[in-house]
Amino acid sequence: MESLLNRGFLLGQALTEWRKRSIWVVSRADPSYPKRLRSKLRELAPAVLYGCGDPTLLELGGLAVVGSRKISEELKNYAENVGAVAAGARVPIVSGAARGIDSSAMGGALMSGGVVIGVMADSLRQAALAKANREALQQGRLVLISGYDPSAGFNVGHAMQRNKAIYAVADAALVVTSDLNKGGTWAGAIEQLEKYHYAPIFVRNGSQCGPGNAALLQRGAKHWPEPQAGHELLDTIRKAVQEENRPVHGVQLGFPIREEPAEYPRNKVPNSENALVSKGQGSMAAADRLMDTVSLILCDELRDPKNADQVADLLKVSRAQINTWLKELLKRGVIEKLSKPVRYQVSNEKDRLL
Repeated sequence: MESLLNRGFLLGQALTEWRKRSIWVVSRADPSYPKRLRSKLRELAPAVLYGCGDPTLLELGGLAVVGSRKISEELKNYAENVGAVAAGARVPIVSGAARGIDSSAMGGALMSGGVVIGVMADSLRQAALAKANREALQQGRLVLISGYDPSAGFNVGHAMQRNKAIYAVADAALVVTSDLNKGGTWAGAIEQLEKYHYAPIFVRNGSQCGPGNAALLQRGAKHWPEPQAGHELLDTIRKAVQEENRPVHGVQLGFPIREEPAEYPRNKVPNSENALVSKGQGSMAAADRLMDTVSLILCDELRDPKNADQVADLLKVSRAQINTWLKELLKRGVIEKLSKPVRYQVSNEKDRLL
């Protein structure tokens, strides 16, 4: 005990050095520790978490994209496109920041103005100072985290443990390409399919998908439907989450629900009671789930101004029901009302999340 206490000075020096590099540090006992990691991982959550960037992004969820390090140009372009589609849907990309599929998906999202969460197993200090990450970090669109010393080099064990955090932070995951019975991508996906179930897992089909992809499908993974538009991606993730809507370590999976629109990226962590499933709360009210889904659909359709009759006809529901939904979205500030003639459109604040 005395020996450990005497290390306080050295720890203080280390903290000062990390802060100079804009690296923050939180322990599992801190109130600011990411809620998703604490709720899903529980005792497996890193005791100390290091990070660079806006930590509130860690509560947004998103799509985890994982795959092999050695990839072809075709797979690189594919992963970048997935990132771009996610950015268009305002869905964060979650990945391991490794070369290959991870970095390609993250790069595609950042180039398209999206938000990225990088869960690293090594070299956080180097990544925090990298010129390629500087703009996105300053804009609040990128956060990099690690459960290991920021100066640590690559370690296979660390990489395997890091996989759990990737799936815990995300709402759903896509395996782009995987080896069979070997490699971190395979081991991480199998671990989730057979043991932890932190997020539903999709597997890509098509050329160069890797010998492990077919085997993952046989183990319970889902076919990736290749969504090409934002609303298609949102529908894909939401349906998968609803199909696997079962308790996992005291929580259930799904997108966070907010009482009011929030900035994207957010400026603060949402309250736990605003989550789709809060600790000990059970499943969210069906009416709230419906309103959340309707909000996404209406915001997609109201990019071009429409009146209530046009929206009612589009969704095949009554005018009274549409008026109720529009009134709620106006109250939240998600849409705005135009006059002469009366129409509705998405709010000018383009970066709002529902």
